[in-house]
Amino acid sequence: MGLLSCLRAVRCHLSPLSTSKSWLSTKASLLGDKNLLLMGPPGAGKTTVGRIVAHKLGLPAVDVDDDVLETAWKMPVAAKLMEVGGERFLEEEGQTLCNFTSSGCVVSLTGSNPLHDAAMQHVKESGLVIYLDVDSEDIIRRLARMKVNRIVGQEAGVSMRDILRYRKRFYERWLDVRVLCGTGDTVEEVAEKVVKAVERYQSHAAETYVSTRSDAVGSSHQKTHFSDVVVEGLATDGGLYVPKNGFPHLDAREWLRLADMSYPERALVLLEKCIHPLDVSALDLRTMIFKAYGSNFSSEAVAPVKHLIHHQYVLELFHGPTASFKDLALQLMPQLFAHCLPPMCNYLILVATSGDTGSAVLSGFSRLGGTDRHRTGVLVFFPEEGVSEIQKLQMTSYRESNARTASVLSDFDFCQRSIKRMFGESGLTGYLAVEYGTVLSTANSINWARLLPQVVYHSSAYLDLCRDGVIKFGEPVDVCIPTGNFGNAMSAVYAKQMGIPIRKVICASNHNRIITDFITTGEYDLRGRPLMLSHSPAIDILKSSNLERFIYHVSGGDGRLVKELFTCLDAQQNFRVTGHLLGRIQEEVLAGWCSEDDCLAAVQSVHAQTGYLMDTHTAVAKVVADRLQDGSCPVVLCSTAHYGKFAPAVFKALQIPNIPEDPVEQLKELETKASGPETHRDMMKCLEERGSKGHRVCEAEYSVLVEEVESMMQDSFLKVM
Repeated sequence: MGLLSCLRAVRCHLSPLSTSKSWLSTKASLLGDKNLLLMGPPGAGKTTVGRIVAHKLGLPAVDVDDDVLETAWKMPVAAKLMEVGGERFLEEEGQTLCNFTSSGCVVSLTGSNPLHDAAMQHVKESGLVIYLDVDSEDIIRRLARMKVNRIVGQEAGVSMRDILRYRKRFYERWLDVRVLCGTGDTVEEVAEKVVKAVERYQSHAAETYVSTRSDAVGSSHQKTHFSDVVVEGLATDGGLYVPKNGFPHLDAREWLRLADMSYPERALVLLEKCIHPLDVSALDLRTMIFKAYGSNFSSEAVAPVKHLIHHQYVLELFHGPTASFKDLALQLMPQLFAHCLPPMCNYLILVATSGDTGSAVLSGFSRLGGTDRHRTGVLVFFPEEGVSEIQKLQMTSYRESNARTASVLSDFDFCQRSIKRMFGESGLTGYLAVEYGTVLSTANSINWARLLPQVVYHSSAYLDLCRDGVIKFGEPVDVCIPTGNFGNAMSAVYAKQMGIPIRKVICASNHNRIITDFITTGEYDLRGRPLMLSHSPAIDILKSSNLERFIYHVSGGDGRLVKELFTCLDAQQNFRVTGHLLGRIQEEVLAGWCSEDDCLAAVQSVHAQTGYLMDTHTAVAKVVADRLQDGSCPVVLCSTAHYGKFAPAVFKALQIPNIPEDPVEQLKELETKASGPETHRDMMKCLEERGSKGHRVCEAEYSVLVEEVESMMQDSFLKVM
């Protein structure tokens, strides 16, 4: 029986106690007699919303102020506060609530109940705590109409905004479910949101994930939840996981609530809507997010948006520890992974990288502590000749007991293909599980927990433009993304699905241009197509894994078609989509490519005009945006890396002779040439502290990479006897 059914089943009666009233159910259910506990600041509408919700569900409504406190004290709450003062009031209020019991009721807490630990622990045991997250300006206006100019705990000289901001941390500590109230929402609308939030909470079994290759007709044998897909990474049929029911959609008033929030606050609200609280609780998620996006980022804004030139804006995604956009996902993903791990098993994370993912994964997993750190290893494979020198130094600088890098005398596609093959060989994975008690997983963007956090920064960029007055909510923007594996572009598509008014996602390729050719012609053709090295190595990719998610999306979830196409790609190195599907693709995305000369010319041109120094990947996006974007709305260029990671190419673009050999000196000289962005502190520190460390170089043979995996397990985990 679901929670709502349980609540409707109970009928409550009044039972007097010596100091309080008690509301006790006369019926029990399989799930127990749960209360709905509405929590929020004074003026949030808890009492009124509680009555509406109770009426909708056919349940008794209990208002703690009227039905509990005033009944016990035999005097109005305001008189009690006047009599004993704020500090004593909080204690007596908490003690009274500790004597209160109820079941199967909608209970409207007071605004100050969450400040008393014992009282909240007591009531939380009886049900679900729903936080009415109402805009502070709405609260202040309501309190003014009620002629309330001070609330419990507000000392003289403390503004109402400050006390509301102070209290918010307590509400977020105790909530089970947040109800985000849009600016100007009516109590009826809030009540409807409460009911939907409860329905979502009780429907955990329905919030599942499916493979992009699943046949909807015959694929409901096993429920796969968020915690499962985080650990598994790749679906057993070789497909990628996606949410079965798609993404939640926010309305304009809800988005506007996020406009004045910080990046971590935005991430928390959005990811709560995408991750069921029974997979990761709201409190645990908050802890992870504020750890992920804190002092480890060199910009307090985390992912700031800056005006570049004309109608073009740069979304700076390189302020994390490794100076790459990958940090936005990989400072959070390892925490989610560790949280979801089943007990009594080790995990080895296998990663293929074209440059940036490797150091970002190593950085993220190195921040795990305790047993999580001991039972999780990371092995990164990268192409020996396919990354920049600074990227290589960043990766090989990690010498943790649970982390290792190995280069391969081949390209990124070989590394990624080999890892996927390992996942698909049940004999190999079974042997490693039996011999070493270790399961393989991945942190590439094929893992849903890698892709999901990227949705936040596309949303955040739009909200920054709204906050800064560049656009009004609802006005369109285009987003131009340098892309190889299509993960960054896919996350922008998902942000659009959540309600961000992105008009076009523009995919920018370098001269490898596999994505551009596919979106232009509908044919994905790898036959006789060599991977060419470029000045933008992070997108030197021919086999774009996340394209599978995109085709699943535009085909309306046709898993049979996706399986057919990508099986054909594996077997014959090409596939072609129908004209109808190509039309759907071109409605969602545009694509163009950039030559090596044009890439360097863009770096030089922007620097000459503005003093701003782009990295080569951002330059690819700039060139393609100039060609394809019509200027009728702003375009956000995703700046995926700090220019310092590709210093030799930037020197070449600026036509500076006599490049220093030492990477540290290269960065110092470039800093003198740029008005922005600043030198990246963590990247500079990494290079300054580097030693003469070598790294393992592997032949381009699948068996050699398998041997490296087993060697890593032997060194990291005890062999199962």
